[in-house]
Amino acid sequence: MTGAVWVVGAGLAGSEAALQLAARGVPVRLLEQKPAHKSEAQSSEAFSELVCSNSLRGAALSNAVGLLKEEMRRLGSFVMQVADLTRVPAGGALAVDRERFAAEMTRRLREHPLIEIVPGVVDRIPDHRPTLLCTGPLTAGGLASDLAAKVGSQHLAYYDAIAPIIDAESIDWDKVFVASRYGKGETADDQNAYVNCPLDKEQYFAFVQAVREAQKVEPKRFEEARYFEGCLPIEVMAARGELTLRFGPMKSVGLDDPRTGRWPFAVVQLRKEDEAGTAYNMVGFQTRMTWPEQERVLRMIPGLEQAEFLRMGSVHRNTFVCAPQCLGPTLSLVAEPGVYLAGQLTGTEGYVESAAGGWLAAFFIAAELEGRVAAPPPPTTAHGGLLTHLSRPSPDFQPSNITFAHLPPLEGTRLKKRARYEALATRALADLDTWWAASRERAA
Repeated sequence: MTGAVWVVGAGLAGSEAALQLAARGVPVRLLEQKPAHKSEAQSSEAFSELVCSNSLRGAALSNAVGLLKEEMRRLGSFVMQVADLTRVPAGGALAVDRERFAAEMTRRLREHPLIEIVPGVVDRIPDHRPTLLCTGPLTAGGLASDLAAKVGSQHLAYYDAIAPIIDAESIDWDKVFVASRYGKGETADDQNAYVNCPLDKEQYFAFVQAVREAQKVEPKRFEEARYFEGCLPIEVMAARGELTLRFGPMKSVGLDDPRTGRWPFAVVQLRKEDEAGTAYNMVGFQTRMTWPEQERVLRMIPGLEQAEFLRMGSVHRNTFVCAPQCLGPTLSLVAEPGVYLAGQLTGTEGYVESAAGGWLAAFFIAAELEGRVAAPPPPTTAHGGLLTHLSRPSPDFQPSNITFAHLPPLEGTRLKKRARYEALATRALADLDTWWAASRERAA
């Protein structure tokens, strides 16, 4: 197809991107390995297959992913149109009939006159420009090798190890202290400072025992339990010996508790997830404990008894680039202009985030084809928050779902959590509407 955009992969990101581009009058060549070949996670020949759960998670605007879905509706997301069409009862969540959802997405793709579907395995990045890669977390083989060669092998990961993130307001600040080792960083305003949750000997051994006994998520059949010594799950360390965690992520060397003047027996360190300090990452606490068990066990840590988790920990197979190093502001590879990435390959997690990434990539590509530089969504929106996550410098970039920590905090007001999240959502939707109206005016 002359003048077409090539999209590799018909998952949620690729399907959304292809339909968005076609809706804008841009021809699309959609390269998809089905039906000739399926990944280890796939079972259906349909496109946009939901391989794990049928849930698109929370629907309320007080939930960051609920806000993202509402923004997608206002932006004309095809994934959200079909999700709403095929939804099934699920309480406060949006869940869909998986077979109907995939069948309807497949029908729309196959019947669109501007979308040409080309089946077959893609084992290298096409020479065509622009090309959008949406091949998902199981990208492997020749395509992964070619991508690694483009971005540098140190910037492409095949396994992720994610630590939980905690809402700062849920930390009991009377039980923790702020410090870095040997007195470097002494205040909460210091970007190098850590929040330290001290444990005495009895608390530490009780915690280790709970980690050992907690229910774990078993690896999927296509996942190899391949752990790296530098980022072992806490349960693997706990299984190696009672003191392993104390000499690993829970070591207290150089950390003087101001209340005792001594080093605690062990500590759990929290690091700022965002500049404003609205959320904290549990340093070195990647885990495969089930989510209910994470909540139960991690709340045994002093200062975290009432912890609200913005993101739970996980360890699983995942191919993704180090987005802050590899991607430009329009999701194009810095090392290979004209090659765009979307979906989990960029370092986002979740069905909804993947589809939103496809929308963003299509938006940027369409503007480029028209000779325009598109203004990105405001950082106060959930879509802008996804871009913030992908551009925020980090010593250890890891994939993430959308959270309110990706949005700048409200200024000049102190609200309880639910009211604060609702206020953030109200601001986001107002800013999105203003931005989207201006974007359509510029494109007209």
